[in-house]
Order: sequence, then C-alpha cells, then structure tokens
Amino acid sequence: MDFEAISKYSKLHAKPPGLSLQYGTAGFRTKAENLDHTMFRMGLLAVLRSKQKKSTIGVMVTASHNPEEDNGAKLIDPLGEMLAPTWEAHATRLANAEEHELQCVLTDICQKEGVDLQQDAFVVIGRDTRPSSKKLSQLVTVGVSVLGGHYQDYSLLTTPQLHYMVCCRNTCGSYGAATVEGYYQKLSKAFVELTKQATSQRDGHMSLKIDCANGIGALKLKEMERYLPGCFVMHIDNDGTKGELNHLCGADFVKVHQKPPVGLEMKPSERCCSFDGDADRIVYYYNDAAGHFHLLDGDKIATLISTFLKELLVRAGQTLSFAVIQTAYANGSSTRYLEETMKVPVHCAKTGVKYLHHKAQEFDIGVYFEANGHGTVLFSKAAEEKIRYQAKEEKNNQKREAAKMLENMIDLINQTVGDAISDMLVIEAILALKNFTVQQWDAMYTDLPNRQLKVKVADRCIIDTTDAERRAVTPPGLQEKIDTLAKTFKLARAFVRPSGTEDIVRVYAEADTQENADKLAHEVSLAVYHLAGGVGEQPKAVV
Repeated sequence: MDFEAISKYSKLHAKPPGLSLQYGTAGFRTKAENLDHTMFRMGLLAVLRSKQKKSTIGVMVTASHNPEEDNGAKLIDPLGEMLAPTWEAHATRLANAEEHELQCVLTDICQKEGVDLQQDAFVVIGRDTRPSSKKLSQLVTVGVSVLGGHYQDYSLLTTPQLHYMVCCRNTCGSYGAATVEGYYQKLSKAFVELTKQATSQRDGHMSLKIDCANGIGALKLKEMERYLPGCFVMHIDNDGTKGELNHLCGADFVKVHQKPPVGLEMKPSERCCSFDGDADRIVYYYNDAAGHFHLLDGDKIATLISTFLKELLVRAGQTLSFAVIQTAYANGSSTRYLEETMKVPVHCAKTGVKYLHHKAQEFDIGVYFEANGHGTVLFSKAAEEKIRYQAKEEKNNQKREAAKMLENMIDLINQTVGDAISDMLVIEAILALKNFTVQQWDAMYTDLPNRQLKVKVADRCIIDTTDAERRAVTPPGLQEKIDTLAKTFKLARAFVRPSGTEDIVRVYAEADTQENADKLAHEVSLAVYHLAGGVGEQPKAVV
C-alpha cells in the first residue's frame, strides 16, 4: 500500500474533530458536511474487501429516508447482500481512526482478513439525488484509485439497483445484465409475462398513484415507463421537481404518521403507494368511501405475496419448504391469518433486515418484510432449478402454467434486497391476477390496534431479551410483570427491547381495541421505568 499517497489524500479530507460514527444495518448516516473523510475511507475499504473476496464490491451513497441534509454510505457484498458483520466493525474503526492511526488500522484489517494486496479490485458506485451525493461519491472514487482499484460509477441509481448490479457482475450475468437497461428489461419482461394471464383488469388497465418521496425512485420509474405495458398507468407524485426529499412524504412518513403524504390528492378507493428516498421500501394505502385512511404495510404485503406463492406451489404440485419470516413487531392478526387460514409456517427473527434475510435463507422459499415496507422473497438455488425445469418440461398443462408463473415471480423479484420498484410490480401483478381491489387485499385480515412507546433509561444494556426479542430476560421481574399485564386485556401481547443506538427502551403493545392497546403500552412503559432504571419524568398515559 502506498501510505504516502493515502496520507496525502486523507489530510485533504480530514476527519472532523470529535466525530464518532457507527456502521449499522443502514451503513453510515449523519450530516452530509461531516462525511468527506468517511467517503474517502470507504473507497479504501471497498478495495480491500474486493481484493479479499476476489469479487466486485458496491458502495452506495445515500441516507435513505433521512432528511435531505443528511447523507451516508453502505457497502454491498458480492451477491448483492449487506456487508458482513466483521467488516461492519472494520468500517466503524476505519471511519473513526485519527490521521496518525490510519496506516495501522489498514494494515491490521489486511492481516486479520488475509487480504492479498496484489489481487485486482473492482468497485461499483451509485448515488441518490441529494445535493451532496455527487461530491461524496467522487470522494469514494478517490479512495478506490489511491489503492489502485478499478471502478465503475453508475451515477444516479436506487439502492436496490446497485445491489442488483453487484450480483450481476459476480454471477457472470446469470442473474441479469449489469446495466440499468438490463434491470428494466429483466423486471418488465417478467411483469408482462405474468400479467398476460390476468383475465379481467376491471376497466382494462391497472392504475396506481406513486409518491416517490422526491427521490431517486421518480427518476428511475420515468426511465422504466417505456419498458412497461400501456395497460399499467403510473401517476407519479412527489417526483423531486418541487418538494424536498423525504419531507412530509415517502414511505417512512406515511407509516409513522399513519396518513397520506401532505398534498397528495386521493380519490375514494384509489390505490396509492409510497417509496422511501432511495426506493428500497414501499407501503400501500387508500381512503375508503367515508374518507378513512387505510395503510397496507409490510405485514399486508408479505401476506399477499406469500398467499399467492402458496397457491402457485399447490397448483404446480411442488413440495418445497416455504416460510414467512416476521419480527416481533408484526401484527398478531397477520401471524394468525398466515398460520391458521393459509397454513403457512411463520418464523420470528430479531429486528433488522440482516436477521430476516439470514433466516429466510434456511428455506427453499422465504418471504420477509419488515412492517416499514422493506422486504423481498428468497428462492434457494435448488428451488429455482426445480421451478425452471418444471416450467419447461412439465407435461400437465395446469402444473406447467403454475410453474411458469413461479418462474416469472423469480425474475420479477429482486432477491438481493428490498426493492420498491420490484415489490410494486409484484404486488400489481398479483392484484391483477387475483382480480383484487385494494380493499379486497386489505380485507384479508384486520390489524389489531397497537401502540409503540419509548422509555428513557440510564443504561439500555440493563434490558436483555430472548426468543427473537419477544421476551425480556433482565431485569428480574420485568417479563413476569408484562405477562400479568397482557392477561388483563383481550387478544393482547406486549414486548420491550433496547434501542440499538440510544439509551431508550422501545415498548410495543397490541390488544382488541385501541384504548386497551394504549393502556397496555402505558402500563408496560411504567413497569420498564420502575424496574429498568427509568430517567426523567415517568411515562404519561397515551391521550
């Protein structure tokens, strides 16, 4: 390594004094003006990871659903998956290293990970539409070049598109062509093939209003429009021409505030959806005839997709292992509907996409969505081969047609990561094929009323959990108290878990009525306050 060159460029992009960053599930996120050093250093790290894996690595410059003035970076591993946990720790250490420690940290990473510095390295880079993203992505290329790596800058991309590019490059094109056109062609071909079988599309076309959070999703949907059939009409709103990124709009705003984006005009029963800023999350919603707002979040999306896949597997006569992966935050009604009505196995994983993704890999077909609308479907290699073989060779017409539809689902789904564009097309195809309105989809089950609260504590580490965060092990007596409280309400459950980043404890409760869910959440938060070292005022009742 040319430490002289590294030091020279590093000093030009010095770390702000006292700044400490943590690489989490979403990579790095903070105010954009504090990220110059991090971007340069992530260019360095991506080269080392590429050399170690002998594969292309991705660096995405985005802060997803954060405000416009923030930015961030996340690295993408060879099959389009999130960065391995050991390398997350390297990223944190490298970003926080003082100037004089840089050489030592880089050398240590190489030794620990057995990096062959003679190996070629290739990095692909993408960025969102934030004003700061262009300059920050250029700093990544500086870091890559200083270590002698090669790169391709794809410029403006959604986060899932960059995950797709990385996977394509490392699978010699078997996953698809590593271009934006390749992505559009793969998805649109599968969508066209799938929707061909939709007998009645109500008034002859599918119409959807899409809030793009004033982000990259709008740009890419407009590019993709010409690849999609004319019967699918997209009304793109919050396209970035006027509003501010993620401000009073986008999937996160809609989910958190349980209301449509500000200024979005919705006719009664009109099907609408929202992307987040980098287009890796999606939620659907509508207003009913009485003007009441209905949200169809990740739980509803997982239920629609898994129900459809289960029906196809039965029709094709395929006996593949199949499961839906949820977190403790999944609404109890969705779990009951899947297990009792659809007879689909449901497994619970810890909160965080990486845990859901990992659990989904244990099955031939694993469906996972967080309630916030981030999720996808994974097909094992064996399942994919069986389905593709049956779609080609099956003699029975009905079974072959079902297998063909499963094959198109495989191609339409971005298996590398949650992808708002891909998930939207999957949902639209299923609604057309089942001849469902958004209300019929919503009526598959009714969500139990729920409430989430936060409690400030002196030290979040006092709370330790088990059973995928559904039960508290410490402090003593807390879980017993939660169990006792939950028994006093109908259809009730509650759990607590520590925040990953700050000294607060998150409380979740659900029950048969909103009043009871609010009461249970308040009583559990009081128990946390008294038994887990609450600070400040004790929690007040929900009003």
